[in-house]
Amino acid sequence: MAESKNFIPLNFAVQPQQDMEQSAEGFYQQMAKRRSVRDFSDKPIPQSVLENAILAAGTAPSGANMQPWHFVVVQDPEIKKQIREAAEVEERELYANRASNEWLDALAPLGTDANKPFLETAPALIAIFLKKVSIDADGTKHKNYYTSESVGIATGVLITALHQAGLATLTHTPSPMKFLTEILQRPSHERPFLLLVVGYPADNTLVPNIQRLPLSDIANFLK
Repeated sequence: MAESKNFIPLNFAVQPQQDMEQSAEGFYQQMAKRRSVRDFSDKPIPQSVLENAILAAGTAPSGANMQPWHFVVVQDPEIKKQIREAAEVEERELYANRASNEWLDALAPLGTDANKPFLETAPALIAIFLKKVSIDADGTKHKNYYTSESVGIATGVLITALHQAGLATLTHTPSPMKFLTEILQRPSHERPFLLLVVGYPADNTLVPNIQRLPLSDIANFLK
């Protein structure tokens, strides 16, 4: 493709095969240590770590490069308290009425219930919003494409960046999540996608003894 004002040279360096293999193996081993955590310390997180993790999330691919995401970082104790109270209302309804017996049986080994103290204890909550449309400063609306896929990829990059920086996370999805729109005063064209709890694990944190599926169960290679 000829260079023009709309295109720039790709900044990409081919690595020797040995370096590639070591890098891929090392990254896998690091990510294999990642676990969802529900017991957090209240130790503050360096602001630059949060900012760079979100910038990393913003590098994710998106439909037509519309970048249909918005991240709200909540560190204010009063707002975290409001979020916890609202989330627990929905969680109590879920456990009492919405969830099927099959769903509750699947949750049982994880030891979860409607109480979510981590929403107040953790030093940061990142509310991730999906934008069905983008709106210019003059009010012009632009449709966004593949929004769920795009925001899902960005969320994965964010979780990975935070893990690589030495932080623990928990993906929290109370349903419905409209209360996040109200508490965080987000516009109507944004939809709550996920609430990410971020911080350091509390001392002596325990996590469920679960296993990841082996490669043979999650992939096949057609050569």
